Amino acid sequence: MGNEIIFTEIQKMRQPWVWAIIFLPLALVIWHWKKMLPDPVMLILPLIMGILCPLLFYICNLTTEVRADGLYFRFFPFQLSFHKINVSDIKTYEVRTYRPIMEYGGWGIRYSLTCGKAYNVSGNLGIQLVLKNGSKILFGSQKPEEFVEALKKVVPVS
Repeated sequence: MGNEIIFTEIQKMRQPWVWAIIFLPLALVIWHWKKMLPDPVMLILPLIMGILCPLLFYICNLTTEVRADGLYFRFFPFQLSFHKINVSDIKTYEVRTYRPIMEYGGWGIRYSLTCGKAYNVSGNLGIQLVLKNGSKILFGSQKPEEFVEALKKVVPVS
């Protein structure tokens, strides 16, 4: 089987409500443009933030891959290389509906004392992993059934 990719999913932050929140600061900068024009220094920081923040969210993506030797994931640009969870480290996994705000405080790379770590971009469906060391990791997914089917092919049933 080698290290072939059995399943891959790339999710991007494309929810309209997120973009409305992101572009609000840029709209305020443009609205106050004439007031700030006499002092260019006062314009630079808000303008940079108004461009960099939307750009960051635009390039942000969560990539998950199931391969023969493990689960690979990367939350770009915060994680430049893939992280790996070995198949031998996975105790259980299941599709579950979760509450992003109530359980993890939102979307992104999140941590909760009661629920463990979460990597999510949108929605409320994901794959909950419990590792043999007891830690929990949730991966948000738009294709949870396909994700689980791929895991069934590589994770030994205990």
